[in-house]
Amino acid sequence: MMTPSQQLALAVERSISKPLGSLKSPEALDAVLRRRLTKKEYKLFIAESEGDPLEPLMEKLRLDAERAEALRRSTRQKLNRDSIKRELYEAES
Repeated sequence: MMTPSQQLALAVERSISKPLGSLKSPEALDAVLRRRLTKKEYKLFIAESEGDPLEPLMEKLRLDAERAEALRRSTRQKLNRDSIKRELYEAES
């Protein structure tokens, strides 16, 4: 069984198309995601990475399936921006 921090790192790795090396610590990843994603994008990304059921969360956030998919796409686009990618990965020496 993976811990939530391992699941978060795996979800970030799956979302990024061209990785830049090794990811930062789970705490640092969480801080970057909180800072760079909207609240709805962040909550949806975390729920998906932890494998939580999405229906109750989507109801709470008042999202339909189409809007949730749009949030997933925008999250993936944001995570693949160079400026955000540099924040997610350790600096190469």
